[in-house]
Amino acid sequence: MWRASVLSIFPEMFPGPLGLSLAGKALGAGAWSLDVVDIRSFATDRHRTVDDTPAGGGPGMVMKADVLARAIDAAAADARPRLLMSPRGVPLTQGRVEVLAKGPGVVLVCGRFEGVDERVIAARGLEEVSVGDYVLSGGELAAMALIDACVRLLPGVMGAPGSAAEESFVQGLLEYPHYTRPKVFEGQPIPDVLLSGDHARIAAWRRAEAERLTKARRPDLWTAQDGNKDRKVTKPVG
Repeated sequence: MWRASVLSIFPEMFPGPLGLSLAGKALGAGAWSLDVVDIRSFATDRHRTVDDTPAGGGPGMVMKADVLARAIDAAAADARPRLLMSPRGVPLTQGRVEVLAKGPGVVLVCGRFEGVDERVIAARGLEEVSVGDYVLSGGELAAMALIDACVRLLPGVMGAPGSAAEESFVQGLLEYPHYTRPKVFEGQPIPDVLLSGDHARIAAWRRAEAERLTKARRPDLWTAQDGNKDRKVTKPVG
């Protein structure tokens, strides 16, 4: 079973959205498990203090190394990767999600305040991971995003076996546009090629649209494509 352990000072935030939809059904079916650890329960004072003023001065507070270390030691006595959700971390990619989903699970530390004492990051081998170039109030929402991305890839979670094969980022491209009934919406019809029944033409159209969108919206992904320098966008079919 794929296991997610989350360390947070707000354990009541979980499972939250993870208890609904695909992730929630999979959780109820036993496809994965969720353990939520209250970091405050490892504080030793009567106020359950988890933070202190930053050394050297400055605004805000910093999560204490000793309290967090005790929480990590209690929750992560196995080989699962220990990830600290942090805006300064390595960007999370679909490729990394696929690797994590194939493993035994994750231990996720949710930072708060100005940050986490650097010494516990090093001492407990925490890998900092970012879900985007922006700052959240804490790591909980980022942890939910990472877990959801992994859980949906677990065997049997998504209904159709091929559902993930053509999604954005899987082949280094953004996903092609989707359409469904009604055939005409506010004067805009479904592209004829999608109604042709010609699977080869449909596949070519979808590939061309994926390339067009990637080049326009994510030139960084387009540039990273193998052999992209000599490559041209495939012309749409139909």
